[in-house]
Amino acid sequence: MTERSRIEYHKQQLSLAIEVGDRVGQGRAYCNLGIAYQCLGQFHQAIKYHKQQLSLAIEVGDRVGQGRAYCNLGIDYKCLGQFQQAIEYHKQDLSIAIKVGDRAEQGRANGNLGNAYQSLGQFQQAIEYHKQDLSIAIEVGDRAGQGGAYGNLGNAYQSLGQFQQAIEFHKQHLSIAIEVGDRAGQGLAYGNLGNACQCLGQFQQAIEYHKQCLSIAIEVGDRAGQGRTYGNLGNAYQSLSQFQQAIEYHKQRLSIAIEVGDRAGQGRAYGNLGNAYQSLDQFQQAIEYHNQRLSIAIEVGDRAGQGRAYGNLGNAYQSLSQFQQAIEYHKQDLSIAIEVGDRAGQGSAYGNLGNAYQSLGQFQQAIEYHKQSLSIAIEVGDRAGQGGAYGSLGNAYLFLEDFKKSLEHHKKSFSITKELGDRYGEGKVYGYLGLVYKSLGDVQGAIEHYKQSLSIAKEVGNRSGEGHAYGCLGNAYLSLEKFHQAIEYHKQQLKIAKEVPDMFLEGLAHEYLGINLMCSDSLDEAVVNFKLSVKAFDTIRGSYISEDACKISFRKHFISSYRYLCRVLIALQKTDEALYAAEQGRAGALLDALKIKYGFTSLSPISNETEEDFAYNSRNISVLTTFIALDNGTISLWVLGKKTNAIFRQAILKSGGAHEDPIEALLKASLKKIGAGRDVRCENRSLDILRDKSTSSTQEDDKKSIPSHANIDWLQPLNDIVFGPIEDLLDGDELVVVPDGALCLAPWTALSETLRIRIIPSLTSLKVIRDSSSEYHSKTGALLVGDPCLRKVTKRDKPIYDQLKFAKKEVEMIGKLLNSQPLTGEAATKEEALRRIDSVALIHIAAHGRKETGEIALAPNPGWQSKTRIPTEEDYMLKMSDLQAIKLRARLVVLSCCHSGQGEVSSEGVVGMARAFLFAGARSVLASLWAIDDEATMVFMECFYQHLRGGESASTALQKAMKCLRDSDDFSAPKYWAPFVLIGDDVTIEFDVNR
Repeated sequence: MTERSRIEYHKQQLSLAIEVGDRVGQGRAYCNLGIAYQCLGQFHQAIKYHKQQLSLAIEVGDRVGQGRAYCNLGIDYKCLGQFQQAIEYHKQDLSIAIKVGDRAEQGRANGNLGNAYQSLGQFQQAIEYHKQDLSIAIEVGDRAGQGGAYGNLGNAYQSLGQFQQAIEFHKQHLSIAIEVGDRAGQGLAYGNLGNACQCLGQFQQAIEYHKQCLSIAIEVGDRAGQGRTYGNLGNAYQSLSQFQQAIEYHKQRLSIAIEVGDRAGQGRAYGNLGNAYQSLDQFQQAIEYHNQRLSIAIEVGDRAGQGRAYGNLGNAYQSLSQFQQAIEYHKQDLSIAIEVGDRAGQGSAYGNLGNAYQSLGQFQQAIEYHKQSLSIAIEVGDRAGQGGAYGSLGNAYLFLEDFKKSLEHHKKSFSITKELGDRYGEGKVYGYLGLVYKSLGDVQGAIEHYKQSLSIAKEVGNRSGEGHAYGCLGNAYLSLEKFHQAIEYHKQQLKIAKEVPDMFLEGLAHEYLGINLMCSDSLDEAVVNFKLSVKAFDTIRGSYISEDACKISFRKHFISSYRYLCRVLIALQKTDEALYAAEQGRAGALLDALKIKYGFTSLSPISNETEEDFAYNSRNISVLTTFIALDNGTISLWVLGKKTNAIFRQAILKSGGAHEDPIEALLKASLKKIGAGRDVRCENRSLDILRDKSTSSTQEDDKKSIPSHANIDWLQPLNDIVFGPIEDLLDGDELVVVPDGALCLAPWTALSETLRIRIIPSLTSLKVIRDSSSEYHSKTGALLVGDPCLRKVTKRDKPIYDQLKFAKKEVEMIGKLLNSQPLTGEAATKEEALRRIDSVALIHIAAHGRKETGEIALAPNPGWQSKTRIPTEEDYMLKMSDLQAIKLRARLVVLSCCHSGQGEVSSEGVVGMARAFLFAGARSVLASLWAIDDEATMVFMECFYQHLRGGESASTALQKAMKCLRDSDDFSAPKYWAPFVLIGDDVTIEFDVNR
């Protein structure tokens, strides 16, 4: 009989009892209905019936019935993650059992209290209650009860990380269940044994126990038990890195939970599926599953489940390098753990926060969180948690190059894993210790630890771990220049990667093999391996990863294969092939998005052009173009266009320090010379909200601080580096540049007074834009936004953003040219801007910009007052994610905001707001690279639009606007006119049709 059938039966029984006035029968029916809904995971419905059961028991004076009702309510609230409420009900049950002298019920109440305290992470308190339960069961001769108590004790000791002790208790439970013929109890014991063995890294043994549990569940017809066991099997196979097998089991778990109507079980299955897909680096799929888990947890009121879902979402977003989003989710997880009193959950959340901050490079903050995690693990006696926290601290100190502390903490972690008998964890710590010893220069010590890690991975059947250990050994021998030995280890890594299969590991193995072969001068073989590495990573990107953030994160970690391939091909004097390799590594995520936006349906998993197509297209570029690749102090340049083959030139750069990027250092020095740059605080269109206005310089002071020769020589060293090797090839008045690395943030337009220079993220992305339908981009309409009102965005009840009077005048001036009414002040809301943005030909925004990403502050949306005391960023900040969700038709976007061309430099170019507008479908974007002056920018834009209105292209109008300010009396300093850069195609605007 299914739970649904049982509910119908109990409802009939209830109806009959009400009809004949059988109050006792009504109580029994309420009790049974509550238990049935409890089995379905519908705990609020269960609570409703159990409260009716309690009310009836009180009415008829049935003390035993009251106790049963309290017991059921305690179980309901525990399932909802409301552990303190559960404890109160179980204590009332215990109190009644003591009063009526019911020893068996006293035992059960103690067991339930133990389970509730265990959920709170109060494991010693839980153990005391379970021991009282066991004592009573022995006293009354309840062998089945003794078995259950042993099982609960096993779970409590397992939570403490005392896995061997847990296994002993689970075996006692199993022995008693066999003795009394309790098949369901045997299945439960086998399942618990499987979970304990899994914690010890004994995955094959765990799988055997779970299969015995499954066999019994099938035998006794326990569909819910079968579902739980499929989930446990999925987790075991996931630990073995057999993710597809794990997914199959989790899907079976989900199917059964749906079949029996178990909503809570469905939620757990979705969570496990999310974790499995996350292990496959299919992060978007993982996020979807975790969101389903969260939705169900909210639906059934499971606060603890909501916390776990937030934690998993945080881990998924962390894998996407979206660390701020990850931190927000981990903080929600922590908040819920504090709310429900779950100390162990708080420790886990602190650990996750530490990992997120560590990924951001904020190691001291990470260390503080890991210390809090460690403190809680010590408090609750969680040895496994202590080991994990020590390991995380060890990794944080390793990043800080505090190798002594790193070694100290990893040794503590290692000691705990040895104590617990956790072979899987022991193998991982050997690997971490190897990294520390290698960082200390003790390569032989590192090799010994990697070999231990390898040995344990083989022992526990962790094939993926085995492959990574071979990779570490290969890298160690590579650092010793023992290339033959290194190659053998990397071949072993590759073999395992193909067997698992693990395409990520396969791509890494080919990359490492390529490096070894390159270092041993086997360049042709190195090329083969680098190409196979690139192919693997491109296949993953195209086949598995759907979201832009996923692709950016993926390329960030695996871009080195493209660079190595380019380097070796140049060494082989195959410079055309090298150009193709370098192009493959550029702006892949943007290119995929543009192909979709512009309706190119033939989007293959490896989305770049073939080498033959690329060679043909590169010979037919109509505008002189230079493609730049930076590689460890070497600058490679290809000049294309004028229907000729690419011409290759190269130069070597001198580094100013051991860890200093020479281009970045040069840029920083140049901008410092003119008083501009990313860290400048004096300009007033910047979202540098913490600047000290009392010490900010005035415009006159700024002009006086600029050396008289700054206009002439501030960019000359940079000019010599990028144009010196190709100066003889720069004929004509127009140049397109595909920059790399720190050069993505160079003020390209200011580098030449004679050349109209614009930049593009990649050669292929420009081709896709130009090949788009002539009807795609709008010819009419404008969105003009200026000086959004931010008075309500306050700190300590004071507005933190200045109003921009010249920004308002700027858009009003443009509005007159276009006969278009601008959005200003309180009308310039984020909501209204997004409503109009997707259909116009021209977008112009003059507002505050955030210096890290160029994100733009608009006026808060209506209705924010009903949610918060001050507007949240979601109410007013125009972010990259907002643009990625829409399809733009704009020919030109002008971001007249500070830092609008800033962002994280990657293979995508600069990942910030300018790229986000291109991603959304804009044909061309004009942005600024540093903080801009309010009045100077208005003057600049007035000149820019006068030339644009005269029919000149955006690049020509930009060049002439820069000259206008350069020749002016008030704004001749480079900081005023040099930050503007044009990205994408060169466009013209038909002003008459905008009227």
